[in-house]
Amino acid sequence: MSVATWSRRIAATGAAGLLAASTLVAPGSPASAATFIKAKYKISGSTFLAGPKASLSLGPGTLSAKVNASNGKVSATLSLPPATGSFKQFGVVPVTATATLINDGPTTGTVNLGTGAVKTTSKITMQITSLTVAGLPVPVGHRCETSTPVVVSLKSQKGFNILAGGKVAGSYTIPKFSHCLLATLLINLTIPASGNTITLKLGKAKIG
Repeated sequence: MSVATWSRRIAATGAAGLLAASTLVAPGSPASAATFIKAKYKISGSTFLAGPKASLSLGPGTLSAKVNASNGKVSATLSLPPATGSFKQFGVVPVTATATLINDGPTTGTVNLGTGAVKTTSKITMQITSLTVAGLPVPVGHRCETSTPVVVSLKSQKGFNILAGGKVAGSYTIPKFSHCLLATLLINLTIPASGNTITLKLGKAKIG
């Protein structure tokens, strides 16, 4: 799963906190000029896959973001390690799969400079790199991935703060997979589905 983030209030001053942070990045900049704030967050979380009814832990990883303090536009890059999850196919056969999340361009979105609310959209290709069924490895090739990018929309949750971090959450649909050799049918019977959910927790921002 590319993905995204920012602000709510800096302890009750919302946009004021965002602008205050911008002065640390570019002191002396005119108030009317576009000022870009760069921030880096440690990130972790989980996602629930509706198809196999399984949860996967995500991270720890990093989120590198840039915010335009004049209009609230956000651009970010999410880096997460491969995620491994286990479930039972048809409720009986144990299956373990490892997936890599490949960003299809940057995460984009906006932060409301008045309220601090954040909305972002990421496009991510989900690639399965290993698959085990009933304890036996099943070849998936080197291009076993979603036929189109997964579109993940996230919103900041209550208590989110541009400097202190917090939670963002959302939902997404997993499309069909392709190029998975003989495992393609098995994978497409199990994983593709709508109604998948994701929650990410951002740590304290490192500005600059």
